[in-house]
Amino acid sequence: MQDFVEKLKGDMHNSIDFCSKVLEKQGDKVFFVYLKSITDNLVFSQAIYEPILEYNKELDFETLKQLVKSNDVTEVDQDEVHEKILKGSVVVFLSNSERFLAVDILKFNTRTPSEPPTSSVIMGPREGFTEDIKTNISLIRKRFYGKDLVLENLFLGEETNTQVVLAYLNDVVDKKILKELKKRLKKIKIDGVVDAYYLIPLISDRPNSFVKQIGVAEKPDIVGAKILEGRVAIIVDNSPIVLTVPFVFLEDLQSSNDYYTNYFYSSILRLVRLVGLFFAVVGPGIYISLQLFHYNVLPIKYLITVANSTQQVPFTPFIEILFITLLFQILYEVSLRLPSYLGLATSIVGALILGDTGVKAGLISPPAVIVVAIAKIALYTVPDQYSQITVLQFVFIFLGASLGLLGVIGGMIYVLAYVNSIENFGAPYLAPFSPFIFSDNKDGLLKVPITDMKNRPKAFKNNDEERINVQEE
Repeated sequence: MQDFVEKLKGDMHNSIDFCSKVLEKQGDKVFFVYLKSITDNLVFSQAIYEPILEYNKELDFETLKQLVKSNDVTEVDQDEVHEKILKGSVVVFLSNSERFLAVDILKFNTRTPSEPPTSSVIMGPREGFTEDIKTNISLIRKRFYGKDLVLENLFLGEETNTQVVLAYLNDVVDKKILKELKKRLKKIKIDGVVDAYYLIPLISDRPNSFVKQIGVAEKPDIVGAKILEGRVAIIVDNSPIVLTVPFVFLEDLQSSNDYYTNYFYSSILRLVRLVGLFFAVVGPGIYISLQLFHYNVLPIKYLITVANSTQQVPFTPFIEILFITLLFQILYEVSLRLPSYLGLATSIVGALILGDTGVKAGLISPPAVIVVAIAKIALYTVPDQYSQITVLQFVFIFLGASLGLLGVIGGMIYVLAYVNSIENFGAPYLAPFSPFIFSDNKDGLLKVPITDMKNRPKAFKNNDEERINVQEE
């Protein structure tokens, strides 16, 4: 058995966290093999090592199994020992026996569930997912005490062997969607899955498209609501992000706050988000096109104001807007990567000193700064679409500078036609607007009381359309 321990150590390439202990009992040897970096050393000492150390009689395998004070004890084959050690188990075996005992004492340092910075709410649950998959599963499980919640396990990544769990309601989810998702996941051949985002291009219908096609969430209440609608949640170990499919664009116009406040107020906020989204995408492009090609359609007073503001600027409107947009993007990237106290200082320097000084120096004009600033702020009305909107911003800036309003309108038509052609696991991307689905629009741009939302979404298939049955007396 000593040779077997040496073989295990060699298989681990003499890793510094590989630990093996030998305890002699009544002429026999007891071997303990584990990785000390991912196991609970206190539990190992109190529940495994000490009870065996204090036993003074002849030891056999059945007695060994009884001495271990743990509920997670399994007998494994020799071929499974390597895998069990890598997954946080202590493998115990005797020199006079070919049987092996695996005791799961996996322990990682994990953070406490807290409110995610990107999904804060005024009212409602403040729990957020962590990097520990067991914690994330428990946060979902505690919201479903029914028997129909299914949690399926698989492992991806040849080197990382990352645990991935599918969560869905067996009596609601469409089996064709589930089958297609499993098919795509099983086809994945990759060396490692470090985060949930690694899976997004690998399971998307159009992996090379810039359009977001997989839902992402950091809060269990959001994921729970999506599971209730018939979606499948994909939980990846070491990631605080949970993926959901199918996904439609409307999900990003919604917010968890919408469901914890008055539905009239929620409807107004959704319209505000849509206006913000529109301005963020085409605002700078329209401003450039009006200045370069269509200034005659502007009111005379506004035209005079713009002319007075821009007459000292040495750059064309296109170069000016492009410069300010790039400046804002650089400040954004810097603020993300600097420590929080430096990030705040950088934002103040960028906004006040560079912006104000640039205007006073005549390098940029106040209207251009205002247009770009509003467009960049409006991005955060739909934060989950930030990267896609940023790409479109630059596209429409070039269209406005080269083709004017005709180019901007043509670009809008093309983008709408393109996203309208996308389907995600059978769900039209622009549903419930295209195709128009009346019942789904009850929770679309306008939100109705929950008592009127009696059916699950029809944008994608599910096995149980009815979600609420209000009985009238």
